[in-house]
Parts: sequence; structure tokens; C-alpha cells
Amino acid sequence: MNIAMIIAGGNGSRMNADIPKQFIEINDKPILVYTLEAFQRHQEIDAILVVVIKDWEDVVKSYIEDYKLTKLKWIVQGGKTGQESARLGLLALKKHVQPNDFIIIHDAIRPIIPSIILTDLLRVAHLHGNACASLPMHETLVMTTNQQHGNQSLDRNQVRRVQTPQAYRFDDILAAHLWAEKENRPSVYANTLMIDFGKTIYFSLGFDNNIKITTSEDLALFKALLMIPEEDLVRT
Repeated sequence: MNIAMIIAGGNGSRMNADIPKQFIEINDKPILVYTLEAFQRHQEIDAILVVVIKDWEDVVKSYIEDYKLTKLKWIVQGGKTGQESARLGLLALKKHVQPNDFIIIHDAIRPIIPSIILTDLLRVAHLHGNACASLPMHETLVMTTNQQHGNQSLDRNQVRRVQTPQAYRFDDILAAHLWAEKENRPSVYANTLMIDFGKTIYFSLGFDNNIKITTSEDLALFKALLMIPEEDLVRT
């Protein structure tokens, strides 16, 4: 199976809004629902789990009927960090999935997910055991130790920009999270956690319009992107 795990546990403090940013409505629809609908539509996604901020579980549950989210099977209360939230979601899945099932991890506040991105992610994951949406680096890179000056350039052909969604075999990603908890190894994203755990990460198709909504300016950009046909959002 391919199970999407959507991390919606943040409180959105940088947005300065009255509610967590994943629940802000754009065109009368919560941001989180746009994200969920992308996974609901994709024929290769079998089920969805949402890890949500405390006291918002019933709100997410109401989306199942309101937006016909038939693949949304589990709603789990998140933790204090994104890493803890992901671990809690994986532990909740343990009795429902097989070791070789794939878990697709995605940020709730990245609501633009063209079908081609998920299709390529799953292709690479099933071929190599994992996949991470990624882009080549086009900007010039300079190494710095203090964010004020630098004297060493980096070869941009030796680095990649990585994004969510990411996909991992269930047994691999759960083992990495349990190891990180035991060793007290914090990590922002699953890809860096897996690298710390000793795994090689494989790249799938990413795209520039994969925005992460963190500020009010991002909301305006999201509204504009909603007007663009899906096939024009990704340059291959």
C-alpha cells in the first residue's frame, strides 16, 4: 500500500492569524483540505493519515464528509515538534500496515501537489526504496560560518534542493525515528533523518511552485497559483 501521512501539527505563529495556518480558508476551503484532496485524487494513494495539532481532531474529522475524503482513515494528535509528530503518526500506523508499505510524508501547508509529482515520487520509491521530491540548484552557493561573509564557493552540481513529498518504506522510516528518539538526534525533515541513519536518498521530480505557506505573502501567492492549470505548474 501507499499511505500518505500529512503533518498538520504546527500552530502557525509566523502567520499572526487567529487559527493555525493549515485551517485558514482560501476561496472558502481550508488549506489543509487542498492538500488532502491532492492525495485523495491520486489513484496510487490507498489511504491517508493526518497528524494534527491538539484540539483540532474533530475539525479534521468533519472534512471526511464535508469534502468526500474517503481515503482519510486516521487522525492522530501531534507532538511538540515536527519530528515527534511524524513519529507518533508512524506508531499509530504500525498495526495497520506492512513493513514494505510506503509512507508518503508531506507538509499540510504545501497544498500545491500536481499529480505528476506524486506519480514520479512513487515510481522512484518503489524502484529504490525511498524518494524525495528534489530540484537542481541554479543559484550560486557560497559557504559561510556566520551568515555575514564567506570565502568558499560550492559546486551547485553537487547539491540538490529537497522538498516534500517524500516516500519511505514503513520499516525504514519507523526504525530511523525510533533510533533518533533513543539517540536524541533531532532532525527537521525525514530526508536528513534518514541520511543521519545511514541511508542513501533517491531524488524524484520536484517543482518551483511547491510553496510552503508560512506568511501572509504566501497566501497571496497560493491564491494566484490556484488559477494556473496543473499541467503548467511543473516544468520537466
